[in-house]
This record gives sequence, C-alpha cells and structure tokens, in this order.
Amino acid sequence: MTPEDLPTPAGYSHAVITDPGARLVVTSGQVGITADGTVAEGWEAQTRQTFVNLGIALTAAGATWADVVKLTYFVTATDELPLIRSMRDEFVDTTRPPASSLIQVAGLFRPDVLIEIEATAAIG
Repeated sequence: MTPEDLPTPAGYSHAVITDPGARLVVTSGQVGITADGTVAEGWEAQTRQTFVNLGIALTAAGATWADVVKLTYFVTATDELPLIRSMRDEFVDTTRPPASSLIQVAGLFRPDVLIEIEATAAIG
C-alpha cells in the first residue's frame, strides 16, 4: 500500500499487509558469492548473483519471489542505486512491490563484497 500522505515510492511499497495465518520466511543476508565461493566482480554481477542466491534460499523454504513482502539492502555505496532497482525489478512482482529498506554501511564481512540483501516472504 502507498498512503497518499507519503511520497510516491520508487518501486517499493510503504507498507505490505499479509493474510492472517501466513507463514513467514526470513532469509539470512545473501551476497554475490556463488556456491563454489567465487565472488562476482562489480556491482552488476554481485547484485544479480545476490538476487539469484535469494531466489535459491526462498525456493528452499517453499517461497517464491511473488511471496516476498520486504527486502532489506546493505550497500557499501549508493551510487549504483538505479542499477540495484533495475535488477530488483527483474525478480520481484513490480505490480505488488515489497516494502524496502536500504542502509549504506562502511563495509560488509569481506572488503570485496559490495551488497547484501535480506528477504522476508509470506506464504499463504
């Protein structure tokens, strides 16, 4: 939902209401590292791999991208926000975008990791 007393969001919802009894799925933060431990290089590759990894975690828990109600981003810089938004739109339901928070951090757990994303989904 987007209350008219708030600014128009850029591809996210100000609030999301889930159905009563929905089962919540909460992922750990995912980053742009492949299963073999390779770190994707650059913002575009890391962001895409991060979304791919989130999708794998969601699927393992029985959720889909359509079930995602909240995304939380941790980024080392905000210069690539348009790129992040365009990649997000390849994965989420843009007709019902999830709520969203973005936090710029001084660094993540490795100096070569640029972005980390957590997802919350509601099934049912």
